[in-house]
Amino acid sequence: MKKRKSVGLLATIILGLLMTMTACSGTTADKPKSDGKTLNLLTWEGYADPKFVKGFEEKYGVKVTVTYFGSSDELVSKLKGGGGNVYDVISPSSDVAGYLVREGLVAPINLNNVPNYKNLAEKLKNMNDVKKGGKVYGVPFTWGPDSLIYDADVIKTPPNSWKIFWDPKYKGKVSLWDDISNIYLIGQMMGLDKNDPSALYNMSDAQLQEAKKKLIELKPQVRKYWATAGELNDLFSNKEVVLAVGWPLTPKAVNASGRNLKEVIPKEGITGWIDRLMIVKSSPNKELAEKYINYVIDEKVQKIVADVTGYGVANKNAAKYMTPEQAKSIHIDDMDNYMKKINFWQEVKDRDKYNEIWNEVKAQ
Repeated sequence: MKKRKSVGLLATIILGLLMTMTACSGTTADKPKSDGKTLNLLTWEGYADPKFVKGFEEKYGVKVTVTYFGSSDELVSKLKGGGGNVYDVISPSSDVAGYLVREGLVAPINLNNVPNYKNLAEKLKNMNDVKKGGKVYGVPFTWGPDSLIYDADVIKTPPNSWKIFWDPKYKGKVSLWDDISNIYLIGQMMGLDKNDPSALYNMSDAQLQEAKKKLIELKPQVRKYWATAGELNDLFSNKEVVLAVGWPLTPKAVNASGRNLKEVIPKEGITGWIDRLMIVKSSPNKELAEKYINYVIDEKVQKIVADVTGYGVANKNAAKYMTPEQAKSIHIDDMDNYMKKINFWQEVKDRDKYNEIWNEVKAQ
């Protein structure tokens, strides 16, 4: 009897060891299998920072390379200009994501390989522009506003209107993004989206001509049209500008050196963006790309993404790792209400015409 008890005890110990080894090794999906591969990203600035990419490289034994784009038009141009055979993962904004799906430039994502998807904000997952035929083509990553950014050491009273850009006191001290989104801004000043947010993205010829006139009038005030967030950071750091349209990345980066930039929502409103991660249709690394997407939407990694960018992140659970001040600063503590203040970019059906107007403004 004692011997049988010993045999039974030994079997129990061996079973326990096997269970422990299995638990430590994780699920099959978690196992690194991609040694030596390279994953190529085509993203906005800040979306491939070593602070969170390095962890992925180490976990899966791979290398991540990144190419940045400065506008949605540049992203589409790169993809259509041969980039479809170069890049694996891209980060389009909400103004072109649906177009990429419709044009067949991206592949559906197997959400079984992206278990963290279930933890993303429902409001972001419920948007239909990246869904087709019951399949999902884009996973929400970050979101944010196109705010009015100002140097609070120079402008003591927070601006309440975009009209401050035309104030003669700030001639040569304003910066705009080199992008058609400036037309959206003028559309908001014209009150076009009071009852219909999509009106900014479907302006009539007469409305576009009016926007062009306003933007040409603004040109003497403009120090420079910035092409990248880094360029706008430099303009503020060098005190070349005191007002700009920009993203939360800029006050976060510039204020780290002791400056005092702030951002506000003017009374006319603001536009904003939702950035998704998508997989290029011809990517040879789709499985690795899905692992990457799952990794960077993990709640702990999303906290690091917020640290780096200052942007809102898609995984609300990231707030568990933030101070109340950080959660408030990126509006993750009140995401649904804050999002109601933003007119998020939509696809511009006649994008060529918008680009034509913007190019005419710059050529004047």
